[in-house]
Order: sequence, then C-alpha cells, then structure tokens
Amino acid sequence: MSKPNIIQLSEFDITQKIIESLSNVCTRAVLFSVKNESKDATQIAEELKISLSTVYKTLSNLEDLALAEVDKFIISPEGKKIKQYRSRIGKVEITVDNLEPSLNLYPNTDNPKSSL
Repeated sequence: MSKPNIIQLSEFDITQKIIESLSNVCTRAVLFSVKNESKDATQIAEELKISLSTVYKTLSNLEDLALAEVDKFIISPEGKKIKQYRSRIGKVEITVDNLEPSLNLYPNTDNPKSSL
C-alpha cells in the first residue's frame, strides 16, 4: 500500500487526528526538529532530551499522518541501515470558526521532495 499524500488524507477528513497530534508538544518538537535537515531517531532523542522509544512512536505517527517521511537511509559503521527523517510540512495554521476547526498545512520548502 502506497503512502497517502495530504490531499488523499483530507478526503478522509483526518483533520481532527492531525490537530490532536500537533497539539502534543513532543510531536511538534520532533516534527520541527527535522524541518531543516534530516535526522535519525537517535539524533532527535539526544537533541530533544526525550526517550528513543517516544521518538520512534512519534515518528511512526507522523509518517502515518503523512507529516514526516523517510528522507534517506544511511549505513552505520556497523553496517546497519538507519532511517533519516524529514518534515513534509514547514508551517501549520489551525483556526476555529463556529466551533469547526480548519487546518492549513504548508509544504516544507527546505525539503525539495515534499509536495503536499
């Protein structure tokens, strides 16, 4: 199954899931940690001073929501394949009008592969 893009996601109205996810400070920190450059989970955990398991769980959720993606793979000195993640979004706007939320996602212009 191919990864959904933002347009396909909006067809299934997951606005609420994205808003709930982005309301979490840890999720936002992880997402915007990888906005300007690709990083692996260990780098993110060390930079943000949060557990590696939390970073993996957060990245998985962000991938499911098509907000982050694996940008590239690197090979460690031990020969292990390591995923490097990158944010697909550069800016988020959430507004509420008549108790109805509206979500605007803007592509990460620092990520040439990202198209929303």
